[in-house]
Amino acid sequence: RASGLLSLLLLCGSGLTLGGNVLVIPGEYSHWINMRTIVDELVARNHNVTVITHSATPSIKFSKKENFRTIIFKVGMQDEEVRGLWYKMFHAWMNDSTGLDALSFFWGMLTTFDRYFQAICEGMLSKENVALLRESNFEAVLFDPVIPCGDLLAETLGLPSVLSFRLMFAYTGERMCGQLPVPPSYVPAGAAQGHLTDKMNFMERVENMLLYIAHTALLKVQVTLLVDKHYTKVAGKPTTMCETIGKADIWLIRTYWDFEYPRPLLPNFKFVGGLHCKPAKPLPKEMEEFVQSSGDDGIVVFSLGSMINNLTKERANAIASGLGQIPQKVLWRYSGQKPDTLAPNTKLYDWIPQNDLLGHPKTKAFVTHGGTNGLYEAIYHGVPMVGIPLFGDQPDNLFHMKTKGAAEIVEFLKMTSGDLKEALTAVITNPSYKESMMRLSRIHHDRPVKALDEAVYWIEFVMRNKGAKHLRVEAHNLTWYQYHCLDVIAFLLVIVALVIFIFVKTCKWLFRKCCRRSSAKSKKE
Repeated sequence: RASGLLSLLLLCGSGLTLGGNVLVIPGEYSHWINMRTIVDELVARNHNVTVITHSATPSIKFSKKENFRTIIFKVGMQDEEVRGLWYKMFHAWMNDSTGLDALSFFWGMLTTFDRYFQAICEGMLSKENVALLRESNFEAVLFDPVIPCGDLLAETLGLPSVLSFRLMFAYTGERMCGQLPVPPSYVPAGAAQGHLTDKMNFMERVENMLLYIAHTALLKVQVTLLVDKHYTKVAGKPTTMCETIGKADIWLIRTYWDFEYPRPLLPNFKFVGGLHCKPAKPLPKEMEEFVQSSGDDGIVVFSLGSMINNLTKERANAIASGLGQIPQKVLWRYSGQKPDTLAPNTKLYDWIPQNDLLGHPKTKAFVTHGGTNGLYEAIYHGVPMVGIPLFGDQPDNLFHMKTKGAAEIVEFLKMTSGDLKEALTAVITNPSYKESMMRLSRIHHDRPVKALDEAVYWIEFVMRNKGAKHLRVEAHNLTWYQYHCLDVIAFLLVIVALVIFIFVKTCKWLFRKCCRRSSAKSKKE
């Protein structure tokens, strides 16, 4: 009986998780929304989580929980200034500024971001902050590289780290810092250009190669001007962001094969796209009544994300006019001035429960800017999309969905109300869009482990094993010419050239010797 009781206790206890100690360094806005899901799950699994951020954060908010604490280090900026910094950059991107005005603006933005990044790096790695963090005996660091120096903090504390991110343009950061293999023959660098997929003809492969070169040069310039000098200053020795990010044990990538084109991976890259998605909950009463009033036509959900709360009057009127021409009811997340052309079928909201609306049976389409979080909620619930990409990775995201037959795209600056109406009508009335999205949704759900469980598993794996260096490829320790075997090729070419040289010289020598013998024999005769 005693042994049976002991066995039962061991079996019961095998499912329990011994709490670890995790330090989290999140990004802003949608990056925090995604990482917060991981934080909540870690806390639910009895881990002690500490989130560290700066005093001027415009978007990272906290709620009191057991096993959860925050550390806020001071920077010489206010949250209004930082929020304005991000908004200015987004709106400049959206307005597609060109010429000297754009160059002047972006140079000013570069200067401001330089000060912002310097303040973060110096505050995060101040002696007082590092000493406080050392006392906490963390076992792992989870960080988002959008906020600089999180990787440098992990190295300073001597802790294994897990990186959470969405693949960059042309996979540049992952290729240069994570050593992710990216064959340009079938991995497109320029999906954001609107026509490159994993199936490319000769001229498209030429364009793809040029885009890889351009993106590589651009990232090197940006990182050198904005980040590397702060890493060197804080570390007290020549240090680059790529060098420290490349030391991450696990890379949690916020996409999955429902979205990505097939391509090679490394063992420490884990795709966990959609980890924040969940079944829909009931809507608030007033919102549910408006949704039900749509009848058989159903509803359209419209959101340009949490960062875009206002539009120019011209753009807002064009959008409102287009929405007014469809039979569906529209729930539009928009807190700007009410458009003059707003139709009775459209209702404005400062905030909407986006996931719950996308999971509602009456939802026919989702109009979105193409952020990864919203995109995956649409995939999760099987809702086709009309994309209005604004900046960043959004054009790339939406182009992926269009090539998979699940979305239409309209250009933000060029679209008319007719363009928006036409795109919505096509997505809602043509069953192929819904069928394509449902196929992607089935792929998304048909995975051996849920995305959130997999993300948390690898964080716990890193804690249990004090890192995962056995999954990190040796390419990190090679120079660029060693990685591409240029030194080996050069050596072999030298050997081949030497063999050819010796062969030619030998042939000449034999030829001359034969000629001399022949000449001597002729003279004797």
